[in-house]
Amino acid sequence: MSPALDRRDLLKLLAAAPVAAQFAAAPPVAAAAGHGILKPLPSDVFTIRGTNAETNVAALRDTGLHTPEDHFFVRNHTSTPVLDESEWKLTVWGSGLRGRPVEFSYGQLRSLPAVTRTAVVECAGNGRNFYATQQGQPVAGTPWTLGAIGAASWRGVRLRDVLRRAGIDPSAVHVMPRGLDDPYVSGGVDYGRVRRPLPAAKALDDVLLAYEMNGEPLPYDHGFPVRVVVPGWIGIASIKWLGDIQVSATPLSSPWTTEFYRLFGDAYPAGGSDPIGPQTVKSALELPLGARLEAGTVHRLTGRAWSAKAPVSHVEISTDGGAHWRRARLRDTPCRDGWVRWSADWRPRAAGPAEVLSRTTDRAGNTQPERSVHNTQGYLFDAVVRHPVTVT
Repeated sequence: MSPALDRRDLLKLLAAAPVAAQFAAAPPVAAAAGHGILKPLPSDVFTIRGTNAETNVAALRDTGLHTPEDHFFVRNHTSTPVLDESEWKLTVWGSGLRGRPVEFSYGQLRSLPAVTRTAVVECAGNGRNFYATQQGQPVAGTPWTLGAIGAASWRGVRLRDVLRRAGIDPSAVHVMPRGLDDPYVSGGVDYGRVRRPLPAAKALDDVLLAYEMNGEPLPYDHGFPVRVVVPGWIGIASIKWLGDIQVSATPLSSPWTTEFYRLFGDAYPAGGSDPIGPQTVKSALELPLGARLEAGTVHRLTGRAWSAKAPVSHVEISTDGGAHWRRARLRDTPCRDGWVRWSADWRPRAAGPAEVLSRTTDRAGNTQPERSVHNTQGYLFDAVVRHPVTVT
């Protein structure tokens, strides 16, 4: 049995052990090459983008509702740290507590009542590339297409249970998790470790401190030993490699709410929008951009649809560039915070270039627009994507 399997089996056994149990150290992991990501990144599954790895959406076609770890995108500000669960601790502190700081060991956290929840994690910049390529509008940042997203079954403890055990005071207004990865330095500016405040109301609602992903201990690249999962919100809120949580009776900020993850541009105030929180509504086609399809043959088109605002109601597709639309078949029961798979058959008649479009509508009536409102950092792209194919 491999060291990785030994580690997973050991952690599962220790999860049921007494709080005082000692946890084995993680096995050595080879240093990542260049991008700082530890897991393999085969080119048919991932596109490497600096310190990040985007999932090629077409590679999801034969996967299930939950994205396998080896297909799950990676968004890192620096490099994936290799942490030891036996030395890890979570410190909860700040003016929003009734008493002194409180620490939780890994064993103590795993001894608390556990919940399992399916949720999508999606980078705020998912779809950013299409501002430039589809709308002709310049934006800054990683040029994600639609693969900066994944859905997993997360197991862990409710953040509200941890905050209540730590003695959160009713006066608390912000809760700010901070990661244990290296400080983020850009343009000669040291922004410190990644951290971003949540309103106390959201922190006490549905936020999870997860230690398992799809039934296995969190992989290193996805936040081992413990990460935050904030359903429905932009991915930066779901802090990986959690180290401490500040609970404050006064409003908090960080560079990830002042300089980044706000909307700037002609449609917004001169100082930018408020810090962004919830994600949008989207759909994606599990087909390579520029795919070649044979005329006269029935092709089963498949994809994913999701909305942070409400469960998906229906998905429509167009195979003539948006002139006509028809319903696709949903392959899963829509649920809050997850996505659904969809499919539709298409028999193209004539050879030549074509565009396939998919459009999601959720149960609250939100529908993908034809154009997304531009912002200079390219966040929250939600427009229908015009997917080029060639019929041969």
